[in-house]
Amino acid sequence: MAHDNVRGWKRVIYAFGYSMKGLRACYLGEEAFRQEVFVLIPLLPLGLWLGETPVERAMLVGSLLMVPIVELLNSAIEANVDRIGPERHELSALAKDFASAAVLTSILFAAVIWLLILVPKWL
Repeated sequence: MAHDNVRGWKRVIYAFGYSMKGLRACYLGEEAFRQEVFVLIPLLPLGLWLGETPVERAMLVGSLLMVPIVELLNSAIEANVDRIGPERHELSALAKDFASAAVLTSILFAAVIWLLILVPKWL
């Protein structure tokens, strides 16, 4: 792998660059990721504002951040499966379905957290 001998802060800088490259590629290439980012932008400050305690704020914001994290992993799995070849294979379809289910689960997790924290305040 490139830059295997790089150590210390230089390695951290390279790693940050690779991470930014991955975020940019996912944002440009994955519509679902873009949609999740668009939803995330207004909800993050709302979560900080609606949470009354630091723990509530962390749960509201953290549950939202979980969605794009899982979407990044889903996109990575899909890219690896697609790299293998275009032919349909049961295990490839299963891997993609599992990754997609993880995204759905993370969205449901965020929704449940928001409901559990906010609904009692309005009742």
